[in-house]
Formats: sequence, C-alpha cells, structure tokens
Amino acid sequence: MPPPNMTSLVLLFIILSALASMGSDSVAEAIAVNWGTKASHPLPPAKVVELLKSNNITKVKLFDADPLVLQALSGSNIAVTVGIPNSMLKTFNSSMKAARSWVHDNVTRYFSSSGGTGVRIEYVAVGDEPFLVSYGEQFRPFAIGAVINIQTALTKANLAGDVKVVVPCSFDTFQSESSLPSKGHFRPELNKTMIELLAFLSKCHSPFFVTISPFISFRSNKNISLDFALFKETARSHNDSHKKYKNSFDLSYDTLVTALSAVGFPEMDIVVAQIGWPTDGAVNAISSTAETFMNGLIDHLHTKSGTPLRPRKPPLETYIFSLLDEDQRSTATGNFERHWGVFTFDGQAKYHLNFGQNAKILVNAQNVEYLPSRWCVVNNNKDLSNATASALEACSSADCSALSPGGSCYNLSWPGNISYAFNSYYQQHDQTPSSCNFGGLGLITTVDPSVNNCRFSVELRISHSTSLHGSYLFQLMILLTANAFVCIFIFT
Repeated sequence: MPPPNMTSLVLLFIILSALASMGSDSVAEAIAVNWGTKASHPLPPAKVVELLKSNNITKVKLFDADPLVLQALSGSNIAVTVGIPNSMLKTFNSSMKAARSWVHDNVTRYFSSSGGTGVRIEYVAVGDEPFLVSYGEQFRPFAIGAVINIQTALTKANLAGDVKVVVPCSFDTFQSESSLPSKGHFRPELNKTMIELLAFLSKCHSPFFVTISPFISFRSNKNISLDFALFKETARSHNDSHKKYKNSFDLSYDTLVTALSAVGFPEMDIVVAQIGWPTDGAVNAISSTAETFMNGLIDHLHTKSGTPLRPRKPPLETYIFSLLDEDQRSTATGNFERHWGVFTFDGQAKYHLNFGQNAKILVNAQNVEYLPSRWCVVNNNKDLSNATASALEACSSADCSALSPGGSCYNLSWPGNISYAFNSYYQQHDQTPSSCNFGGLGLITTVDPSVNNCRFSVELRISHSTSLHGSYLFQLMILLTANAFVCIFIFT
C-alpha cells in the first residue's frame, strides 16, 4: 500500500483529536444530581426540568416514580434513575404480579431509549439505602427478592437490555474500624446479602450504587479534619502502608473497593449515588464550605486520577446530593438533612458551582410563583409567657432546622426565634389566617423579619393537595419526637 499523504494524516489527526475531546467530556457528563421531592411546597416539576436543562445537567436520580415528575421529564432527553421506596420491597419480594404491574406503570409507560417524547430511563433503583444501620432488619430480608422480581419484570417487558436494576447502598454498608482503606469490609451481618447482590449486579453488568458522605464522616470521625474533607491541599495526608490519601472521598472510596475485593468482586464498577455537603442546620454546614467541598469534588473527578487503589478509574457516575432543599426530609440523622440542596427550595443557587459547563455561575429557576409577601411573627404587645410552648407546637410539624446550633438562625434572640417558628408553620399552611393565631400571640406583617443570613421564607404558590405528599402524615408522626427534642433546646 502507498504511504498516506499529508491530507490523510491531517484528517486522521482531526478525528483522533475529536475522539480525545469526547473522552475528556465523559467525566463531566457523568456528574449528575439527585432530585428529591420531600417538600411541603415543591417547585413544580416542569420548573425543575427547566432548571436541570438550563444548567446542562443530563442525568438525574429520583427516589420514587412520581407520574407528574416523569411526565415533566418526557422529551427532555435527561437520563433518569427511577426509584422504588423501601416500603414497597416486601410486596415486590413476595409478588411477581406486583413487580410486573409496577414496571408496566412506571417504566414501560414512559420509557424511550432515545428520549423522544418519552423518558430516558437508565436505572431502576430498588429501595433507598435499605441496609442503613438504623433500619435494622426492616427492609434487608426483602431486598434481593425484590431485585430479582423487578429484573424479571423488566425482562418480560423486553426492557432488560436498556434498563439496569441497582440497589443504592448507604455509607454505613461498609466500614473500617481502623479508618484504613486496607481494612475495609462490609458489615458482618450484611455479608451474605451483599454477596447475593453483587453476584446479581455482576451477572447483569450493573454497577454498585453507594452513598459516600465526607460531611458525616467528618462529624463522626475525630481523625478526619475539615481540610481533609474539603479536598484542601493543606490537609494532612493519611497513610495506609504505601498508599497516601489526601482527602476523605478517596479514603472512603477505597475502603469500599477493599470491601468489594474481600467478597470476590474487585473489579465491580461503582456509581457514587449520593454525595454532597449541607448548607444549614449544623456547625460547618454553610454555603461557603459547601462550595469549597463541591468544587473540590468536581475538580478531583475531572482530573480522572482515580484513587490509590483504582488509579485513573474514577466512579462510573457521581450523583450530587441534592438538587433542592427539602423541608420534609427526616431529621433523624440531623437537622442538616433538610439543607443538602445546591439550590434553595425555590430553585435559587446557593453558591457558584461548575457542573461541567464552561460557566461556574448556576442558572436560577425562572418565573417562580410565591405566596404573597406576608409573614407571621410574635405579637410583642401580648403576654408571651406561653410563647415557648406555642413555638414548640409549631416546630413539631413545621421546619425549624435553621434554628439548630450552627444553623443560619441559631443566633436569633428570644422572641425572634419564636417568630421564626410561627412563620415556618404559617407558610407551610399556605398563609391561612388561622395558622398565625397561636392563642392570639401571632401577628401577620408585610415587613420582612429576616435578619442577616437568617431568612424568613415565603413559600411557593401551589395547591395544598399537591404540596403534601401522601406519606407526609406518616413522616410527620415519625418526626414529632425528634423535632420536639430539638425545639426544647432551641427555646430554652
């Protein structure tokens, strides 16, 4: 064959450069978000989809299969993970019919492999961290059976080639008593279940979905410094034999890699299903720190350097937790749980972040509709001897997490904190006049009582029937005790 001419060489160089460029973008494309909907007044799904698209977010993980959300995602070409709540695992474990019905109603009905007018469903997440330590044996016995039945249902629907089944696992699924990655292992009581799950995932070529939480690791482990959690170059390294760890993320990730290897799955692909940093409700949960963490994480992922145990092999995908704040999330772990959002509940960016697009300035939700500019505050002209009891009652069903130690409203003096509690209750109940009564102690005002970083919110305009999810009352009963305990501290 004759040697290639200069034109052919130039053409070959252009093609190779284009392919290299495509490869360099793959990590950016693999940075996605979790979209949770546990909010009393959620941003309308269509607005959220606009928010995702305007910020070039191409992948999203849901915690359920809300029809309104899936309808809003139809035609968006956004890759979607739909979720099955833990409460459904027992049913799907025992009933193939129920599994097939769910797949038909929540996957087949919306699915489109190319987006088109349908939804690009990539994964079905069976359960939401069902192996969390605090759940005990509540969901674990049913997880594998549910996984198998959902997979079978997808196969019968001719979707098994397009939609993969996964189980999101909590950060406490794996551990290392010495905090060294080389000593990583799954919790002993989970070994059998994890081997069964990993065998299933391996057979179906599905990745292992896991939460990594440097924030919680920092709070619970005295050996983890804030700088180490935030990817700071000044952080003291942690050494494990000949491996050097410069940040908390790599330390946790390689602890999982060792745990996978220990049960016979050293090459299992990993998806970081949840990772983030909260911005309120606890010490060190502030926007500036979250910004440092998030940009440190994304910069680290963009280097494609991987970790000491998996060099040049970063996570397959990484889902930021979370897109929006959710004022109905459980606070069992801490009041920071309601403040994971990169955006506030109304879709306004809290800090600068580069999701992979060129600009670091996020685009806010547009044309958001709010309730009128009215707030409920304490009437200082009344006898306030019973005000604390009224505030405790308000916080038992409203969101007072910002009043927690370290929170944005923690420094509010009495009775400013009483007013905050009253307003939270008032907004959550759509500003109905009766919701600002509190035995005559409440007063409706048009003057914004916000102080410095403490924001007295005005809720979104949305119908009450839409704003309160079906599980809200059940969640409320669970939260009453925890919130009451926190509030006793806040108002004394």
